[in-house]
Amino acid sequence: MVKPPEVLAIIPARSGSKSIPRKNIRAFAGHPLLAWSLAAARQASTVTRVLLSTDDEEIAAIGRRYGAETPFLRPADLAQDRTQDLPVFEHALSWLEDHEGYRPEIVVQLRPTSPVRPRDLVDRAVRLLLDHAEADSVRGIVPSGQNPHKMWRLQPDGRMTPLLSDVPGEPYNMPRQELPPTYWQTGHIDALRPRAILKKHSMSGDVILGLVLDARFTVDIDTLRDWEHAEWLLSDPTLEAVRLGPTPRPMPDRVRLVVLDFDGVMTDNRVWTDADGREMVAADRGDGWGLARLRERGVEVVVLSTETNPVVAARCRKLGLPFVQGSGDKAAALRALLGERGMTAGDAIYLGNDDNDLPCFPLVACALAVADAHPSAIAAADRVLSHRGGRGAIRELCDLLIQTLESKEPHA
Repeated sequence: MVKPPEVLAIIPARSGSKSIPRKNIRAFAGHPLLAWSLAAARQASTVTRVLLSTDDEEIAAIGRRYGAETPFLRPADLAQDRTQDLPVFEHALSWLEDHEGYRPEIVVQLRPTSPVRPRDLVDRAVRLLLDHAEADSVRGIVPSGQNPHKMWRLQPDGRMTPLLSDVPGEPYNMPRQELPPTYWQTGHIDALRPRAILKKHSMSGDVILGLVLDARFTVDIDTLRDWEHAEWLLSDPTLEAVRLGPTPRPMPDRVRLVVLDFDGVMTDNRVWTDADGREMVAADRGDGWGLARLRERGVEVVVLSTETNPVVAARCRKLGLPFVQGSGDKAAALRALLGERGMTAGDAIYLGNDDNDLPCFPLVACALAVADAHPSAIAAADRVLSHRGGRGAIRELCDLLIQTLESKEPHA
């Protein structure tokens, strides 16, 4: 049998980030950001080894949890704001050769800041490079949003000169359809032969092949707005993207019932206990207004809790919500709620935060988790909200549902 080529995937993830602190391990759609690049590497059939290059032991530990090797910590001088990719990859390849005698045939770079990738992207890039012995590298590209033939340089005296001059006539006055297509390089993938890095001292080499991606995958996270857009993209179950866990189920077109856990969802999961054993919890006042508006639109809301303390009943009565508390079997209680109302799983959604909510997730059309939910709930949820329990999560869900309902209403 022919031995498959040795393909090393490297995910560079330094500790410093000024735009979004600790960006590489911040939770993105329920998992550390770097985990999505590790998943892309591990799910690829052509990749034989996955390595994380970092200067930070916490990041390294998280990487190992998601299946990466971390045989070394990157030197601090290779983890600065202005550090380029080349010395990072030179260091990794040199270390592996010096300490293990390991020499891959192809090196793949998967940047954490481009977490939304086509499922077959890595394999396509590797096979394209293997099929072209003359090529030094493959780089992911998308059609450019603006054609550079319509771009200009502004001279010191105020005159404009075209950025490009390879098209005769006046390309800046031509219709877009008549101009040569142009492409924008993304951070999704670079597949290289080690000779480009170690001999040509380049992250691309001389012969670069382009791998065209669907423009929907154009994501490079630099700001929180980029972050929100990327999570929104990944929430689309029709997008054939690399995922951690099952493809999320979409919200139903018409939600008739919202089922809420109490502790850690309606509250921030803390409790104050006085000398007599009386308990107090903290909730968000904004929830009440959001729930009232949602119920005005015909959506039922029920609280389902294992908690027996009277605080559950007190808060629910304050908000005018029906509730079931002290239930040791939340799944059975949820089935009963649906049956009593003549509803099916397709009519309901569930918002939870912990292990005891998991049996309810398959019984509804869409399961959601608050931002600070237990990792098990986050991993199992179809959607993770951006707000924490007791800190705006319920209001966020209400606003989301109301916005959806209003978008489907006929306009006058």
